[in-house]
Amino acid sequence: MIVISRVPEVIEALVALGKADPELSGVATSRADDGVIVADGPAVSETQAPDWLIFGFDGDPSGDFQAAQSVSTGVGLGTRREEEFEITAAAIANRGDTDVVAARDRVIEIGSRVAQWLQTDPTLGLAELQAGPGAMRLIQNQTETGSQVVLLMTVTGRGFI
Repeated sequence: MIVISRVPEVIEALVALGKADPELSGVATSRADDGVIVADGPAVSETQAPDWLIFGFDGDPSGDFQAAQSVSTGVGLGTRREEEFEITAAAIANRGDTDVVAARDRVIEIGSRVAQWLQTDPTLGLAELQAGPGAMRLIQNQTETGSQVVLLMTVTGRGFI
């Protein structure tokens, strides 16, 4: 099979890191819940978990569902290509009250784990790849069920195909 993009394997590596991170499991967090749900793209779930970390989705069920974007260019004399990519990630913190500061602190705590993984190993354990944190947007909302804060992030990088 011809590989046309490194994006799928990067998303899979990020999800695996999230699921293996004890700081997200609830054990080392300041909250008495089941921790952060780590998902690959939009998830169909019955869970009422307040905290999420989603790769390949911005967390907006009414949005355009864009997971990533990339561009590749030929390098050298052969068929190798260098790909530059941006992968969408969303850290989401929901609270049953109106304490937006606590929700914001929690979402920053979740997002900082992603930055830590990228700083520790910019290759994400993948050959011929480098990634790092890109742009971020913070969205704060008060809903009928309490405050919700979303930290939209991009994981940017490049690799060879």
